Amino acid sequence: MEDQKESLRKITTTLALKNEEITNFICCQKQSLENLEVNSSRVQEDLETEFSSLHSVLDDIKDSMVTRIKQERASRTYELQSQLSACSKALESSEELLEVANQTLCSSEADDFTQAAKDIKDSVTMAPAFRLSLKAKATDSMSHMMVDFTQEREMLQTIKFLPVPATPEILVSECQVCDNTVTVQWALPETDSKIDHYDLEHRRTNHEGPPRAREDYPWMVVEGICETEYTLTGLRFDTHYMTFRVKACNKAVAGEFSELVTLETHAFLFKLDAGSAHQNLKVEDLSVEWDSCGGKVVQDIRKDKNRTNQSPMHSPARTAMNSPKRVPSARVGRDRFTAESYTVLGDTFIDAGQQYWEVRFDKESKAFAVGLALRNLGRFDQLGKSNASWCIHLNNWLQQSLTAKHNNKARTLDCPIPDRIGVYCNYEEGALSFYNARTKTLMHTFRTKFTQPVIPAFSVWNGCFSVQTGLQVPSAVQSSQRKNSGTSSSNTSLT
Repeated sequence: MEDQKESLRKITTTLALKNEEITNFICCQKQSLENLEVNSSRVQEDLETEFSSLHSVLDDIKDSMVTRIKQERASRTYELQSQLSACSKALESSEELLEVANQTLCSSEADDFTQAAKDIKDSVTMAPAFRLSLKAKATDSMSHMMVDFTQEREMLQTIKFLPVPATPEILVSECQVCDNTVTVQWALPETDSKIDHYDLEHRRTNHEGPPRAREDYPWMVVEGICETEYTLTGLRFDTHYMTFRVKACNKAVAGEFSELVTLETHAFLFKLDAGSAHQNLKVEDLSVEWDSCGGKVVQDIRKDKNRTNQSPMHSPARTAMNSPKRVPSARVGRDRFTAESYTVLGDTFIDAGQQYWEVRFDKESKAFAVGLALRNLGRFDQLGKSNASWCIHLNNWLQQSLTAKHNNKARTLDCPIPDRIGVYCNYEEGALSFYNARTKTLMHTFRTKFTQPVIPAFSVWNGCFSVQTGLQVPSAVQSSQRKNSGTSSSNTSLT
């Protein structure tokens, strides 16, 4: 009976997943139909606009060339008409001289003839007809302004739709995820000189494989990528995976998106457990600030409401300080830290693998500590003062010092005090290392054997700090760990 139920559950689960895929596909198809109407209208409008633009260009060229023809005709007309007018005047003057000469030749008086002949001779010598050039100043040919649009006509006849760019393929083997960056590489099936740029989209997800009908995070878009690779930097890996897709674009149209590729973005992500925090610590998300009045406020509330016999687990201060996004407290059934243990824990245990996080603290704090603790760390225990915790401790009370502490033993560290510390934990190898987060310089390493899960732990007095999680182990830290894995422990005096 139980086997049959289990078999039916599996079949039902498979069918439900298939139904979800079909529903997702139907939604995509309906959306595609709507997009088809919109896109077809848009490309038709774009085509008409392009042809109108082409016609406008041709009309402009035609008007310019017609204007040049008119200007050339006007110039030549002026030259020819001027020459024609000059010739007409010269001809008229010559005809008058000829008439006078003929009349003189017919005269019978010798004295009058001699003087008239001399005058005519002088007039003929100065006649305009002898000073005229009978070579035309302009020709009537306009062949130099003829056009041949054979080549252009052939070019216009080749006008066609710009081909849609091919679909790129993301090269999974070339993609890299390290140091909280993701480098994505892709390639086209064949070279396309018309590609103008690529658009890359990425989305965070906690699901491996194809996208679901409803994802928690939207697509983020990176446009105008000129190369066939892109690196996303400054990421905080607060999901297990990131999904990528890319498309190629030319001047007019974009191709189809590539097949989705999902890359694992393993990183250690946790929040601060406000329910574990000392009453003098004000916890907001991943930030903590010392509040000297915190404990007094709680005492006044208890006194006013006569709730002295109520467990601190349910105190008003605890309820008020719980983060609305906090997962169930890692210290279920335990009270918050008290007395001089100004401590707050993370909400996620470490029981395997390599983890890394960073903490930025105020170097003017009177005291600050960061490290790891076992789940049985007592509510009165201060970090580093029992065998249930390991930490680096800043003392800024009388003289500033930085020490490594465990089991109530301390070693002074001879290194500059950074404003940000990176914490590395290799659970299997029992290594807890502290780094200058900016330079990735190793400050100290505890080597032990973790017999039970450990949890990030922090302490501050008269100061503040903030934690950055969702970080991968930096490459520089991994390299440092490999380099120092064969060396002896740096805290032999603390064990």
